[in-house]
Amino acid sequence: MRKKKEIKFDIRLQNHFWFWGLFFLMNFLRWGAYFNDYGYSLKSNILEFSLHIPLVYFNLYFLIPRYVLTSKYFKYSLGLLLSLMVVYLLKTELTYYIISEDIWPEANREYKPFELNHIVAVCIGEIYVLAIASSVYLTLIWLKERDRNRAIKENQSKIELKYLKNQIQPHFFFNTLNNLYALSLESSNKVPDVIIKLSKLMEYVLYDIEGTKFVPLINEINYIQNYIEIEKLRFENVEVAINIDSNIDAVKVPPLLFISLVENAFKHGGINNDDLKIKINCKVINGTTLSFEILNNFVLSQHPKTKKGIGLINTKKRLKLIFKNQYTFEHKVKFNYYIICLQIPIHNED
Repeated sequence: MRKKKEIKFDIRLQNHFWFWGLFFLMNFLRWGAYFNDYGYSLKSNILEFSLHIPLVYFNLYFLIPRYVLTSKYFKYSLGLLLSLMVVYLLKTELTYYIISEDIWPEANREYKPFELNHIVAVCIGEIYVLAIASSVYLTLIWLKERDRNRAIKENQSKIELKYLKNQIQPHFFFNTLNNLYALSLESSNKVPDVIIKLSKLMEYVLYDIEGTKFVPLINEINYIQNYIEIEKLRFENVEVAINIDSNIDAVKVPPLLFISLVENAFKHGGINNDDLKIKINCKVINGTTLSFEILNNFVLSQHPKTKKGIGLINTKKRLKLIFKNQYTFEHKVKFNYYIICLQIPIHNED
């Protein structure tokens, strides 16, 4: 058995009652004052609104979905015209037999049913009501759809952002475990230190930043320093300097945003994985922008210009999702130094 379609009210039912109640009150007061006869205005408006309301909902829930949304404009026009004719017949007959034999008291002379002017006047009046009701309804629907689409877009961005952030974790730990494996092959006594520092990094990733959009910048700096200490155990000769030129106590940043830049410096910097020099500069500009700059030396002939790691790709995607176009990400080469400059809007603690 085929299930009948039910009318779905996309706008809350109470809003429908508010609209029709206010519209009725406005017309009642208007025509009551015009004729100085509120009794007549009440009766005529009750009659008219008993026809207005079915016509409006027939148009919104039947004619528009079936014909306008399917580009069948001729059928829509025909259906609307027939509906107006039915309304005209009902209004004229009911006005004549229930309210007054003068079917159009608003005019300057007495009109008989089916006179052209009376037909046009009634149809224009119904189209006027249709236009107002439909405009209000469709505007509310548009606002609701806009909010729904915005929520969907934000939810998609959150899902993608979480996906990108989750990609960072296995990528980072994969690299660190490779370092640990290399040290274990050498039977290095540095292995216990690496394990301890790695556990601290895992604690930060698994617990400290779980479910957070922004974290204190100082925590991220500490995280980076722990990572650097692990990498220093692997390199024979490495120099890393971190310069913080501003007060960053209240500054917050997205978690794990800078670690990929540091990883990139260790991965591609130095000369044959030795004699690596890295410099990190962090400062606040004009109280509104955070500048994060990282430099690493490299041999120009050995630097992979075309190969892009997953870390930097994800960093750029996260920046786009979080800050839209309100950030700058630049990289350049100067005097055998590869330089990445990132500037993002400041997110303060308060």
